[in-house]
Amino acid sequence: MEEFDTIIIGSGAGGLATAICLARAGQKVLVLEQHYVPGGWCHNFHIKGQRFCPGVHYVGLIDKGQSTSELYRGLGIANELVFFRMNKNAYEHCWIGDERIDMPAGINELHESLSLIFPKERKSLKKYLSLVQNVSDQIQLIPKMSGFWDNVTIPFRTKDMGRYGLFNLKRVIDWYIKDPLLKAVLNVQCGDHGLPPFKASFPVHCSVMSHYFDGAFYPMGGGGGIIKAMTNAVKKYGGQVRIKQNVKKILIRNKKATGVELQDGSQIFAKTIVSNADPSMTYLELVGKENISTTLLKKLAKTKYSVTSLILFLTLDMDVCKAGMDSGNIWMLKDKNIDQLYMELITKDILIDDEFPAAFISCTTLKDPTSFNGRYHNFEVVTFIDYESFNAFNTKEDHHGDMYNKYKKRIIEKMMNSVEKIIPGAKKNAVQMELGTPKTNEFYIQSTKGNVYGTEKTFKQIGPFSYKNKSEIENLFLCGASTLSHGVGGASYSGVETAARILNCKEKDLLVQDENQKLRIYDAEDNAAWPEWIFNKIADKKRRFKDVVNVMEQKSEA
Repeated sequence: MEEFDTIIIGSGAGGLATAICLARAGQKVLVLEQHYVPGGWCHNFHIKGQRFCPGVHYVGLIDKGQSTSELYRGLGIANELVFFRMNKNAYEHCWIGDERIDMPAGINELHESLSLIFPKERKSLKKYLSLVQNVSDQIQLIPKMSGFWDNVTIPFRTKDMGRYGLFNLKRVIDWYIKDPLLKAVLNVQCGDHGLPPFKASFPVHCSVMSHYFDGAFYPMGGGGGIIKAMTNAVKKYGGQVRIKQNVKKILIRNKKATGVELQDGSQIFAKTIVSNADPSMTYLELVGKENISTTLLKKLAKTKYSVTSLILFLTLDMDVCKAGMDSGNIWMLKDKNIDQLYMELITKDILIDDEFPAAFISCTTLKDPTSFNGRYHNFEVVTFIDYESFNAFNTKEDHHGDMYNKYKKRIIEKMMNSVEKIIPGAKKNAVQMELGTPKTNEFYIQSTKGNVYGTEKTFKQIGPFSYKNKSEIENLFLCGASTLSHGVGGASYSGVETAARILNCKEKDLLVQDENQKLRIYDAEDNAAWPEWIFNKIADKKRRFKDVVNVMEQKSEA
């Protein structure tokens, strides 16, 4: 009979961050992952040798001293990570109707760039951007405050958060910005939390927007590069990460979590159980209604989850740079009314029309130059939809049949129509096109209704109203996007917080300050400062690809 100090269900960024902290503190830790690779939304997969990642498209606050950088340094994995700085002049390209507006790195640069396009909004834009930064800073300040003096001064030190924290994004931006197009540009990153301005919590949008004020970065190796560093750290401190381990239920004895039972009937016991699954999956599927309170059951019934997605994994055999592509993301919107576009996405029949009203497009082989084989470029094209659009495919058989494949084919056609506008010639040069649907999300990630950001980030489901890291069941804890925050950094910090609760210490006690830990950052658009090993890595990638092509050609001739 196996016994551990802590069993962690799910190997997403949150679960692995918890595992690192606990294993480093001396615990015997086991991470169980139902997929054939660890990582959750951060995992990589390959289609005919081409690498893709469903959930990591860019990361912010990577520069020295910033929160994500300090997180990786504190977890002791910074030395294993390399990030490429995406186009600093336009890490976001906003294609809104016929307008083309870029978002450069740097809050001052952003203000100046947008002020040149919208000169009448210069003063109000300055105030708005400052407000966004202040609210974000104050959100991060709140959990760090402790003691008498902090409690006395908190109303003064978080005055902007107190004044605007209860409002939605639309209401606040309407007070400051009048031009509809400028509003659309400033709200384009609503796609990073999945809610339109009229529903989005203003503080949540502030956190997302300020996360990228200093620019965007992409990890070498994709999201899997981060996961590899995290799993290596877990193993370094004696922890275990096991794949293809589907947890059937969490064992509850006398209102205490005591272990887990796997699908094959085997049981593993531990003093503490951590679930990296979302709350509904954790409590309703793994714990069981009979083991939770009426209050929690009511909360679960009222809980709304974030949007689900369609993701096109695309490989093109062409020089996309000649078509104008670079390492920056593209947000493509049919028009500037984001609220209306959102409603179209979640209410309209997804098979009608020739394009989706909104899409996110990025080229991973330009964001991570070491992944380019010299010929093929890989893209991830994302749009949001309502889960009910796939109600016709409720069983495993349903979404592996002819109807499902016809459904996917029509969706791919629509998404490629958008890609063709951005990259002329994309259709005829497409080598492969594979579509991820809400059913894909459910199967591989096991997220409720295929959600991509955990719980919906409305006011009543964030902050004090979010799900707590410590559950009502003794010895059972949660981490991930439905607790502290979403995104790669947010989920990872949630894991550190969960570990702190288990160890009865503070988050800062677990993020070890080691001056020898340092992230390596290089410019994706400028190879002048690249070290020799990057050029060697790229050359080796191209050489191996040519070898494969030659072998295939020889077999074809034979």
